Amino acid sequence: MLRIRTLCLGAAASAVLATGAFANPFDAPSTLPLQAPMFDKIKDTDYQPAFEEGMKQNLAEIEAIANNKAAPTFDNTIVAMEKSGRMLDRVSEAFFAVVQANTNGTLDKVQTVESPKLAAHQDAIFLNPKLFARVKAVYDQRAKLKLDPESQQLLSVYYFQFIHAGANLSDADKAKLREMNKEDATLETEFQQKLLAGTKAGALVVDSKADLAGLSDAEIAAAAKAAADRKLPGKFVIPLQNTTQQPALGSLTNRAIREKLFNASWTRTEKGDANDTRAIIEKLAQLRAQKAKLLGYPSYAAYVLYDQMAKTPDAVKNFIGQLVAPTAAKAADEAKQIQAAIKADHQNFELKPWDWQMYSDKVRKAKYDLDENELKPYFELNKVLQDGVFYAAHQLYGISFKERHDLPVYQPDVRVFDVFDKDGSQLGLFYCDYFKRDNKSGGAWMSNFVQESKLLGTKPVIYNVANFTKAAPGQPQLISFDDVTTMFHEFGHGLHGLFANGKYPTLSGANTARDWVEFPSQFNEHWALYPDVLKHYAVNYKTGAPIPQALVDKIKKSQTWNQGYELGELLAASELDMQWHSLGADAPKQDVDAFETKALADTHTNFPNVPTRYRSSYFLHIWANGYAAGYYAYQWTVMLDDDAYDWFEKNGGLTRANGQRFRDMILSKGRAEDYGPMFRAFYGKDPDTGPMLKDRGLPATK
Repeated sequence: MLRIRTLCLGAAASAVLATGAFANPFDAPSTLPLQAPMFDKIKDTDYQPAFEEGMKQNLAEIEAIANNKAAPTFDNTIVAMEKSGRMLDRVSEAFFAVVQANTNGTLDKVQTVESPKLAAHQDAIFLNPKLFARVKAVYDQRAKLKLDPESQQLLSVYYFQFIHAGANLSDADKAKLREMNKEDATLETEFQQKLLAGTKAGALVVDSKADLAGLSDAEIAAAAKAAADRKLPGKFVIPLQNTTQQPALGSLTNRAIREKLFNASWTRTEKGDANDTRAIIEKLAQLRAQKAKLLGYPSYAAYVLYDQMAKTPDAVKNFIGQLVAPTAAKAADEAKQIQAAIKADHQNFELKPWDWQMYSDKVRKAKYDLDENELKPYFELNKVLQDGVFYAAHQLYGISFKERHDLPVYQPDVRVFDVFDKDGSQLGLFYCDYFKRDNKSGGAWMSNFVQESKLLGTKPVIYNVANFTKAAPGQPQLISFDDVTTMFHEFGHGLHGLFANGKYPTLSGANTARDWVEFPSQFNEHWALYPDVLKHYAVNYKTGAPIPQALVDKIKKSQTWNQGYELGELLAASELDMQWHSLGADAPKQDVDAFETKALADTHTNFPNVPTRYRSSYFLHIWANGYAAGYYAYQWTVMLDDDAYDWFEKNGGLTRANGQRFRDMILSKGRAEDYGPMFRAFYGKDPDTGPMLKDRGLPATK
């Protein structure tokens, strides 16, 4: 996942203080390599004053642009905005990275105070009538300006961003919009904080080691340590991950404990306590619908999709609709086989969601003789990273990596690597933070500490974050194949940022539409099982022996198993998102649980025993992470990535020439071109669902 948030426009260099001293570590660009954050100097108390000063400086720059007495030009208006707000960029990039990955009470308070101010700051820019008049004047004379294509794209993006943000509203409606945006930002922050607290509090506490039967010794040790960290001696704690299903459900043999764990996940923020998120959701859904109406859109989904590849809610619904029937058929067949496996296990219960993972694994093992515990010894985290993720990138693109230990980090588990291009020049920096913490948001994501821009003379500083269970001291850091896929996925986002080759920060790297940005990351997942890559990293941590070909064959043959379930939970979440954000402004406040039930039924995504990947009450993506009306993008971009991989397979697979073509035509472009033409230039035609359905073993649509 790419972490998305709204920031100020562009960035501009601030002068180093004349004394050479720093009143605040964000006052001037970092003196570290590539302007990496100075986490050794940054204190929690530095963020709030830096936000305040950054916004003050940025508004002064914007006012100077808006009040410039010279006639509006591309350089004195559009480029000037791209250069503005440098200090605000610096503090924002560092703060939002840390508050998501390593928060505390102080940082939470800063976010609570500053989020509505940042929303108001955005409004102060986009609702500035003088500034918009200058932007419009430049846009109106665009045909005469003889701009290069990237500059033309930037001008168009700016103009329509202003329109979309309300620049054409009356003064009274602008005032309404400002209040709406401030309230939205406040509610989003409150939702995120309640969800983090609810997820922590919702962890399953187990009294007896016997109740953890089925877990490995390492997993039981980790559960004991988690309990000790919470000052619960003698007990065991299974922390919750962000999704409905939990990894331990595939291993726990005690069905009652499985049900308790599932219900702990299902109700984590629906307990009627201080962490209950439903009242916030009711307000957010209504507020967003009202904002869309104010801006001239029938729904918030229509408002959001204006600059996406899909363009309209109908296009999204048609896309999902193509997948529902084949997914339902696949999931029903899987459920039938799983129920048979339960009976074969001499059990007499009816399949429930908390049984699916365990018995799905049993079916997989019976059909393909594949056991996840048999795989784990071949997936040691550091080996996967350096000899898998990095190796594939080297084979495709010629880049190389060297770990460094001299740069400060925000938490001891974070690692840093120099990234060198094929000619040996430094391409950027890569940070990775892989282990779960109670003060870390769930899931996995990528973003930038520093954005690439030729205009600003900056190179990319990228980070990946995940939530893998950390091994107990003395235990090897083994991960599941799902975790391996996550590492390749997030590094695909990283490549999108590292290969950025644009002039303007607004168009650079992964600053793209939601239904485009997941394309490079999901495409990169394919290399995890590519033979030349797999044999390079998948070796037994004890013996050094490579993973046996027979086991590899089992993995590949089993790839289409459980796809009905996996796609079903994602389609359900996608439709849940679209239904919430398709509400009209006149719709009353919704009962969250009743709305959820009806939304899934109406869209036929209430697949039996396949719960939605996220319930409304813990759907961080859509309520606080910038993916409102955009969760479908994960599946839309699966279509794109399977199409692209199909092209690779038909043209020689993993080769440097193919990698260079993908880098040149997709990864380096950012948002410098429109998405449809960009994809057609690479693929040779419009995207289609054929390779996607084939890859998942689903029947083709008619």
